[in-house]
Amino acid sequence: MKYPFCGYKESKVMDSRPTEEGSSIRRRRECLNCGKRFTTYETVESMPLVVVKKDGSRQSFERRKVLNGMLRACEKRPVSMETLERLTDEIEQEIQNSLEREVSTEHIGELVMEKLKDVDEVAYVRFASVYRQFKDINTFMTELNKLLDGK
Repeated sequence: MKYPFCGYKESKVMDSRPTEEGSSIRRRRECLNCGKRFTTYETVESMPLVVVKKDGSRQSFERRKVLNGMLRACEKRPVSMETLERLTDEIEQEIQNSLEREVSTEHIGELVMEKLKDVDEVAYVRFASVYRQFKDINTFMTELNKLLDGK
């Protein structure tokens, strides 16, 4: 790293500590050429996630949308906000861990259904009915039978 005043490229770290919010590390450095000190901040480089929609368009991943979809499915159900936040965290982490920079809405929907199935079956069926766009009672019954066969 180049020292901002004399331009020398070598320095040594004198002190290192996390910032108050914990999102970066503050480092006090000393230039090995002139001996003057300066401060740098080290942060994690985050790669933006892009969601590929059914029509092929792309937009930034928004965890709020995942959470809102589960909130609608869990309306008037005994599922706590804390549980929904945890599920959203798990889904986001799973997507991040895949190291793919683009993820389809289909994949996100499947992850949501997988999580909801274990938490609340009614919420699962509600989400599936919107996500899979059930056209009639037969497709609805097919999904219910899959759920019952899994038990």
